[in-house]
Amino acid sequence: MCQELADRVDNIGSGSIHAISTYLGGCTGYQVFTRVHLFLHTDQVLKAMRESDSPKPAIFAMSNPTNNAECTAADAFKHAGENIVFASGSPFTNVDLGNGKVGHVNQANNMYLFPGIGLGTLLSGAYFITDGMLQAAAECLASYTTDEEVQNGILYPSINSIGHITAEVGAAVLQAAVAEELAEGHGDIGPRELMHMSKEETVQHVRRNMWYPIYSPLVHEK
Repeated sequence: MCQELADRVDNIGSGSIHAISTYLGGCTGYQVFTRVHLFLHTDQVLKAMRESDSPKPAIFAMSNPTNNAECTAADAFKHAGENIVFASGSPFTNVDLGNGKVGHVNQANNMYLFPGIGLGTLLSGAYFITDGMLQAAAECLASYTTDEEVQNGILYPSINSIGHITAEVGAAVLQAAVAEELAEGHGDIGPRELMHMSKEETVQHVRRNMWYPIYSPLVHEK
């Protein structure tokens, strides 16, 4: 089965592998989509990706925890080449490629999108999440990464900006719901108020409804 998948990579010149097998070296139960996704891979498939038509082959080993990842970051760069873009569901350290080069590891964590999607949907009052709302969230996140960073293998912004990103993603989702006439409002803010909010006002509205951890001291200070 692994050899068959490797052969398909060779035949269609796929530029992307998205693996969700939930075990190391998984190579069963895959589906093939030309130049879009290939599920489950081993070293054979990674080596086939080296000959991809894409100038920047993408390999996403999405399963977690770490011991269930379809491949390690080191194996991906070793077998598929230094020019890949690598992301994983589990954390891996960046790979030293020698000569001062670094193979960047991107942890594709749902924290970048899920909180914003959830809060934006809640505040919009929409009863379901549309493809347009998800597209708005994805495009918002993508806007934080430059073309130069992508060329260097960096797919996601710094985790230090996660609070800011969540507010922006939430606002993008909310505005998409308004544009699709799905927003019914939440609490004291109705659909009319949402409709007349600017982007900046929508972001501030989301920020006001975010939860911020404030911890009380547990030890009495003398």
